[in-house]
Amino acid sequence: MLKAVILIGGPQKGTRFRPLSFEVPKPLFPVAGVPMLQHHIEACSKLPNMKEILLIGFYQPNEELNRFLSCAQQDFKISIRYLQEYAALGTGGGIYHFRDQILSGSPEAFFVMNADVCSEFPLPEMLDFQKEHGDAYSFVILGTTANRKQSLNYGCIVENEQTDEVLHYVEKPSTFVSDIINCGIYLFTPEIFQHIGTVFQKNQQDMLLEEQSNGWHRAEVIRLEQDIFTALAGQGKLYVYKTDRFWSQIKSAGSAIYASRLYLNQYHTTHPERLATNREGGPKTRGHVYIHPTANIDPTAVLGPNVSIGTGVTIGAGVRVRESIILHGATLQDHSCVLNSIVGWGSTIGKWARVEGTPSDPNPNDPYAKIDSETLFRDGKLTPSITILGCNVNIPSEVIILNSIVLPHKDLNRSFKNQIIL
Repeated sequence: MLKAVILIGGPQKGTRFRPLSFEVPKPLFPVAGVPMLQHHIEACSKLPNMKEILLIGFYQPNEELNRFLSCAQQDFKISIRYLQEYAALGTGGGIYHFRDQILSGSPEAFFVMNADVCSEFPLPEMLDFQKEHGDAYSFVILGTTANRKQSLNYGCIVENEQTDEVLHYVEKPSTFVSDIINCGIYLFTPEIFQHIGTVFQKNQQDMLLEEQSNGWHRAEVIRLEQDIFTALAGQGKLYVYKTDRFWSQIKSAGSAIYASRLYLNQYHTTHPERLATNREGGPKTRGHVYIHPTANIDPTAVLGPNVSIGTGVTIGAGVRVRESIILHGATLQDHSCVLNSIVGWGSTIGKWARVEGTPSDPNPNDPYAKIDSETLFRDGKLTPSITILGCNVNIPSEVIILNSIVLPHKDLNRSFKNQIIL
């Protein structure tokens, strides 16, 4: 029997995802038309023997999360529960805190995955790989290849090329260590809790020496990457399964558009019914486009490539949308143009207005390039990135909004370029 744990973080996390994470918890943000988490849950539910999926995070239980969980349980016919941490306990602390829940029913193994990655999720391959490599007590990290410069932004894995054993693990090194990076998807056996328990006890002892208040909480904060993997590397217990299929982090709003493209490409084989087709009386689509059935789109509009249109969106005559996510209830009036942008819930773009951003895609000429988690500002200036309109933003007719971030509930009255509009 198998289980899966998805680490969904909490409201203090996902700050780079603002202003979009103001309205909806980041793990529920729609990527390629469905909540980010649904891609993880779907991959897990396809595994035979998968009995339960646990979400661990420190969001207060809210209506949206509850609604998503009940819908997902019905759709995927699998038990899905949310376990709320009392505080942010780190990637290892959360699973250790809820170890009894994870181990109930005695699963032979369980997956742990971060919610903010998009991937083809080669879970069956990881299971086969674990069986082939060594004993039943080995743990598997999913790895992929990055270029030298970008590897410094991730956990780096040095492996034994013959056996795939992890010899050395460094989280976000300051100099080049390895071009194999950690994808944030792991396959563990229950023995992992002994190793986390050792760290917990050591933390407790350190706390006693320091005699600080609130030591219990601090002892429970355990990071899988720095505290567990670094110690396990080189002991014959940790292996890396390398994938050459698509993978990306979803840290910033710009990376959501890129992730959307990767999933829309995958729909070609996994969910062709989700992709819009050119048909009589419908809008013209180019490349892969997702359109929610409730959207109302003029047949003269041209959409794509890489566009997702949410529930109840209205798109007028002659509108052009490319490389963008249009969230539910938004209105794009006649002849407006939206490129490399995310248009927030219930926002309106006036006639002949242009909303445009700069794509933050990986270098297309480098097969190992990943998306850069760029800082918002560089040299005192806003880094050109995709344009984001928060919820209920009104853009008047005939203005241009370029490389800007507009916070929710703004009525703009002129054009803006390279600005954060508070």
